Amino acid sequence: MPPLKGEQIAPYAAEIPGWRVVDEHHLERVFVFPDFRAALDFVNRVGELAEEEGHHPDLLLSWGRVEVRIWTHKIDGLSESDFILAAKIDRLATADTTA
Repeated sequence: MPPLKGEQIAPYAAEIPGWRVVDEHHLERVFVFPDFRAALDFVNRVGELAEEEGHHPDLLLSWGRVEVRIWTHKIDGLSESDFILAAKIDRLATADTTA
């Protein structure tokens, strides 16, 4: 399947406010936490989800901050599953009152 492009992306993007679509290639979002431990805990929860889903985002952890990037490597672009994973990651963040 080819990657989503142009108008195909808009309905999916509307379902995940807070995420940026970058160059029609990947999704990106920064989550902010009060300290390193809270950010690390979030990364670990996202890692567990990624293993369950078999879909692995890029995660950049720093003090009180986690940057997440998602795309489907096989097609080198965005697929519906990327938006689904983003929504699931949002649910993990909202479960943590510090995000």
